[in-house]
Amino acid sequence: MSDLNVQKRRSIQLPIAGAACLSPEQVLEQLASTPAGLTNKEASARLEEFGPNAVRTHRANGWAVLGRQFASPILILLIVTAGLSLFLGDATNSIVIGVILLVSVGLGFTNEFRAERASEALHSKVTHRAAVLRDGTAQDVDVTGLVPGDVVHLSLGAIVPADIRLLSTKNLLCDEGILTGESVPAGKDPAPVALGSALGDLASCVFMGTVIQSGGCTGVVVATGGRAEFGRIALGLGERQPQTEFQLGLKRFSFLLLQVAIGLTTLIFVANLLLHRPLIESLLFSLAIAVGITPQLLPAVVSTSLATGTRQLARRKVLVKRLVCIEDLGDMDILVTDKTGTLTEGRISFTGVLTASPEVSDVEVLTLALLATETDYAEAKLSAAGQNPLDAALWDSAGASAFDPARFERLDLIDFDHQRRRTSVLVREAGGPARLVTKGAPEDVLALCGPTSPSVQAMLNEQFDAGSRVVAVASRPALGMTRISPDDEKDLDLAGFLVFLDRPKANAKGSLDQLATLGISVKIATGDNPKVAQKVCSELGVISGGTLTGADVDVLSDTELAAAVREATIFARVSPEQKARIITLLRQSGGAVGFMGDGVNDALALHRADIGISVDSATDVAKDAADVVLMDKDLGVLAEGVMEGRRIFANTIKYVLMGTSSNFGNMFSAATASVVLSFLPMLPGQILLNNLLYDGGQLAIPGDRVDKDQLLAPSHWNIGFIRRFMFLFGPVSSIFDFATFALMLIVFNAVAGEFRAGWFIESIATQTLIIFAIRTRRVPFVRSRPSVGLLSASLGAVAVGIFLPLSPLAGLLGFDPLPVPFFLAVVGMIVVYMVMVEFAKIWFFSRAAQQPPGLAAPARRRSDTHHISRRASRFSAPVVAVVSGHPARRRRKVTA
Repeated sequence: MSDLNVQKRRSIQLPIAGAACLSPEQVLEQLASTPAGLTNKEASARLEEFGPNAVRTHRANGWAVLGRQFASPILILLIVTAGLSLFLGDATNSIVIGVILLVSVGLGFTNEFRAERASEALHSKVTHRAAVLRDGTAQDVDVTGLVPGDVVHLSLGAIVPADIRLLSTKNLLCDEGILTGESVPAGKDPAPVALGSALGDLASCVFMGTVIQSGGCTGVVVATGGRAEFGRIALGLGERQPQTEFQLGLKRFSFLLLQVAIGLTTLIFVANLLLHRPLIESLLFSLAIAVGITPQLLPAVVSTSLATGTRQLARRKVLVKRLVCIEDLGDMDILVTDKTGTLTEGRISFTGVLTASPEVSDVEVLTLALLATETDYAEAKLSAAGQNPLDAALWDSAGASAFDPARFERLDLIDFDHQRRRTSVLVREAGGPARLVTKGAPEDVLALCGPTSPSVQAMLNEQFDAGSRVVAVASRPALGMTRISPDDEKDLDLAGFLVFLDRPKANAKGSLDQLATLGISVKIATGDNPKVAQKVCSELGVISGGTLTGADVDVLSDTELAAAVREATIFARVSPEQKARIITLLRQSGGAVGFMGDGVNDALALHRADIGISVDSATDVAKDAADVVLMDKDLGVLAEGVMEGRRIFANTIKYVLMGTSSNFGNMFSAATASVVLSFLPMLPGQILLNNLLYDGGQLAIPGDRVDKDQLLAPSHWNIGFIRRFMFLFGPVSSIFDFATFALMLIVFNAVAGEFRAGWFIESIATQTLIIFAIRTRRVPFVRSRPSVGLLSASLGAVAVGIFLPLSPLAGLLGFDPLPVPFFLAVVGMIVVYMVMVEFAKIWFFSRAAQQPPGLAAPARRRSDTHHISRRASRFSAPVVAVVSGHPARRRRKVTA
């Protein structure tokens, strides 16, 4: 690239506020562009100069993943304790805690980084496209490849891909709420604005990240990436992500443990000082208790579980935008899904024309239908870029090949919107008289025509009953008219109907049955005719609880509609706003609501749902609004994702319940014994070693089997349940600890080293083997088998725990040899302990007040940060270079 060209491109930088004040011609000149756009060669050179149009990178960042491992309050407690132990001269404690930290952080990092690499590979396959003029022709270009000077076409539902100065508009309204917070869409016009206007008053521009709510436009890109207004906001968020319910529950649980640990260790420390124990020894013992009561490997277990789930879903080509979204999937108990592209194949084919009268030919109806399309006629024959699926199918039909664009001149256009549900054009043929042509939903178009004859209505009903999608075409003379408005859509003559077919998916029925087995109520929300939706449901075997139309939704109050939506199965002819209202009311009923859709009119509902789900073939606005994107259009994957989310939560709760109950019991026993005995029942290093072995045996929990009944309903964090479980099963564990104390002191007259060795072995054996009882509400081994990995890891931990006090390392660790009868007594205590735990389980789970977490979660609120972070993910590249000032000179990497 020559220095002259570099200098020329640097000079084209133009602030969006400055571009808004200039005329379209001046802006194009300033950006060294033309109404026909850039050449491909020039666009490539500018991309090299300015960098990709991105504000995020989906490349896995090892340092960022490593940093996140230290965000857990539990690990912070370990780090503080290790530091204090080292400061107080206890190198053994510091080494043991260091090993625990290395294991926890190492496992968490390894699993999360592997999961992010898998997510990176999938993310690179999801593309967001924009219709751009290059070399004078329309091309679909990845949004990250846009550069200043590109001329872009935007239509209804598009997410604005950059900061753009408008060149022409047609009834353009833009939702700028993500930037301005305004709920009312802003009207747009190419006319220059006054110098110094505020961002919200720049009516001649549209901004990155905002949404075209109605109409369409053509504009020239002024700013991309971090130079765009939305880009600056997204970069300001850095790596901050709003926390999910799973993360918030985990955080509340961690703070519960910290409170218990601080309270117990303070009491132990004060008690030991009152008993005139050495200060340093008392402090080290208290710190060991604090560490011992916490499940140190909880962060590693959670990340391992989530990473395992991510890899399982990645094999099925499912993109989870955030790791914790898998758990959100498991929460879902209501799924509202759009029909097109989810229950049906999404490949719409044009099957034929039905004329309204013998005087009108099929060719005439098809010609009128092709005229009533939003894209330029000449371009529509060459490329499907920017077309909706119905128009694309129409232009792809055999009859469209005979259409001659040069015969017709378009005078004006009213774009499709979801309120009118139709498109109208004002055209004339070869200089003849003007004609108004309207194409849209049959009900809405027929309302603009004269009385509908019984034969026409019967013809229409027959198509609806067959499950066909039908579009009506009507027209009228428009002599002397050069412009049209919605008020002119009247007194039309029906020409006929276009018939399209979108077949149900072959495997949709089995997938819906699987979702029903998981306790998920499936509902359908569609803009299509009620009869078409009912036909699809009938073919898929969905038992309908009733149908509500958009008209029904409008006349019901929120209270009435909330009751109706819980019962109804089909919501037909509903607008985007009505879909969003339905989702909101379903969530207020206490359910965790998922919404699956792939169209422009699904975006609002996807944003309102607890978990938004889309498919790779969806429109950009739908993929943007989704938390999960299915790369293969297979509803069975969704059911697998739900099971994966529930399995992850079930295994996480297993570790939590086992760790808190056993650790609390052991530390309570240690605290009591430290006050009663003349010596410490276990040295600080022994306590930490005991916990390290115990936790090591539980690292296989993420791969453990889960009982089927735990997958049939969603579960949620319930701190009260965990606390009650801990305060019941912890003391049960302490009873057998006290029995061991009595055995060692009264029967074997044990000295300190023998006592510690005996309790170490009994403790590691009971709390490790009890995993198999606590991991299920069923009878262990008989009705619920653990995984081979968990069985091997647990037995291995017990074997090491028994070996250490008998090994050559015993003296170094502070253990003395034990008599053989002790081991026989321990075996008997373990058997009695496990039987007692089974009886305690029966009593605990039979009480209504002690039910495990399974109640519906309260309605959740998503913050503005959530929406900004999620929308920013569409402006993502593997490596992002953002320019400040002169692009070629100062670049910095952006992390997501």
